[in-house]
Amino acid sequence: MAMTSEIKNLAAGSAALAICESLLLALTEAKILDSHDIRGVLEDAATAHRDSENAALDAAVHSEAAHMIERIIASHSALRQR
Repeated sequence: MAMTSEIKNLAAGSAALAICESLLLALTEAKILDSHDIRGVLEDAATAHRDSENAALDAAVHSEAAHMIERIIASHSALRQR
């Protein structure tokens, strides 16, 4: 079964997100960045996508990316409260 470019793009995005999330966790565990720094990185990323929503043709992609990042922020906050 041949992969379509859409499947490849979705897979690449999913892989990138998983890798970045793992890196952020590793940086926190290694005490290189604290949870405040991680939250700042994630908020900056979400803001970049929010700001791109109105300017880009692919506004739905930017909106969903921002939602995904915000879910990471929420899950990271929930982990710290345990």
